[in-house]
Amino acid sequence: MFDRYDPRNWDLSWEAVAHTAIAIGVPVLIALILHAVLFKMLRRIARMSSTWLDDVILDTVRRPLRWAMAGWAISIAVHGDPQIEGGWETAMSYITPALMGWVLYALVKGVAAGLEREAEDAADPVAMRTRRTRISILSRTVGFAIILVTISLIMLNIPGVRDVGVTLMASAGLAALAVGAAAQPALKSLIAGLQMALTQPLRLGDMVKVDGEVGRVEEIRMSFVTVRIWDERVLVVPTIRFLDESFENWSRLSERLTGPVYLHLDPASEVQPIREEFERFVTAHDLFDGRNLALLMTEAHPESMELRLSVSAASIGDLWNLRCATREHMVSWLQKHMPDALIRHRLEVQAANERANA
Repeated sequence: MFDRYDPRNWDLSWEAVAHTAIAIGVPVLIALILHAVLFKMLRRIARMSSTWLDDVILDTVRRPLRWAMAGWAISIAVHGDPQIEGGWETAMSYITPALMGWVLYALVKGVAAGLEREAEDAADPVAMRTRRTRISILSRTVGFAIILVTISLIMLNIPGVRDVGVTLMASAGLAALAVGAAAQPALKSLIAGLQMALTQPLRLGDMVKVDGEVGRVEEIRMSFVTVRIWDERVLVVPTIRFLDESFENWSRLSERLTGPVYLHLDPASEVQPIREEFERFVTAHDLFDGRNLALLMTEAHPESMELRLSVSAASIGDLWNLRCATREHMVSWLQKHMPDALIRHRLEVQAANERANA
């Protein structure tokens, strides 16, 4: 049963083996030498430019292009050789689409990596996030398309798969209906990702509020978006939700924001001394950017009044720290200088017991 796997029973022609080794080995060696020389010249040219794009592209396409050049060299060398051409043509029908897909995929990733690296040097953080978002989504879309086409070309060279494809084409109506129903979620995610790249309701690095949680956009994929929350949890949200439902984007145009600090005090308290201390503290604080500063009484009830202290800062993180510092300072100042302004709810248990026993 296993006799055919015994090398002693193989009918080998060492002359044919040597011919095949030379016919394949020599073109591969020449291709590798040409590849090394070509990339050495390209790297010298790339060093003369001031951009990172060409350097990153050369790094990503070097390895796949080496194997592609070797495959193409063998195809050219064995063309017309009756001893090798038949088997090699069959193998190349599978290898060529794979090598081409690998080179194109690496090229797309190299261009995306180079553009992202250049975007990091932008002085405007909003423009940087805009470019990074578009590059990330579009590169993933093109990469997915290259992988899909490459796999399809390889599978179409398999006789059984090709026959199935012909059968499906004969019943195109049923096939289109079945494929459309099965691919609806994938196509919906693909369209949502492209729409996200073009319209950009959010970008990488944006501060957003969704599902009651606030965090930074870490990753935007075709099917989902990841948001890193302050406590290091990661919120995974379907991409389509950012297009179909409303959400808050706190850094759409810039990081500058205005935030409130609320104080609930006794309605008999004087507001003017509180306003003066609030303005004195905030204007002297390093995080205040000088844009918005106001103290308004937003609510008044028989038991309490609500004061809204508005402050602004140059970034979302600075605003959060400024609000916390303002809240802590104002409560501490009220405790020392206007303790009667703080609302108290006390239960005098001992006095109540004495009255009950009297």
